[in-house]
Amino acid sequence: MINVFNSKPNETLQRMDRAEIDAAVMRVEAVARLMDSAFEIPGTKIRMGLDGIIGLIPVLGDLVSSLISSYIIWEAKNLGVSKFTLARMVGNMAIDTVVGIVPLLGDAFDVAFRTNMKNLALLKKHLEKNGIAAPDLSAGPRVGRMGGTGPVIEGTATRID
Repeated sequence: MINVFNSKPNETLQRMDRAEIDAAVMRVEAVARLMDSAFEIPGTKIRMGLDGIIGLIPVLGDLVSSLISSYIIWEAKNLGVSKFTLARMVGNMAIDTVVGIVPLLGDAFDVAFRTNMKNLALLKKHLEKNGIAAPDLSAGPRVGRMGGTGPVIEGTATRID
């Protein structure tokens, strides 16, 4: 029997370079935000993503959305997430897909449930449990965010009027 509540350090994460882990988390966060909260509905504080828009296409839209959401689960598997957590992620995606197929109700559910953000939170919790702080991406886009390995320009600047 496999112990899904294993507290040993994750061997997959131990073999990975920190830059690889950060890059994977950044990719997952980009997909999750694009799918669940990329846009604000004008005149409201409600955020939605492509999941709600793609879901307007009956049945096919929800299946395409699930395919995109499965990328997050694939990345989580590559980062050594436990089978229990993977099952929770798949469950979130299944709920989103099944309810999302229902016309109108499913579209509202897509906006409210935010499957991808839930799965991102599960991934980050897994990383923290294994002693790896996920990169803080909540401040929005910043110059040099992607890896931070580029050249640094040093010197002084002079304003020319």
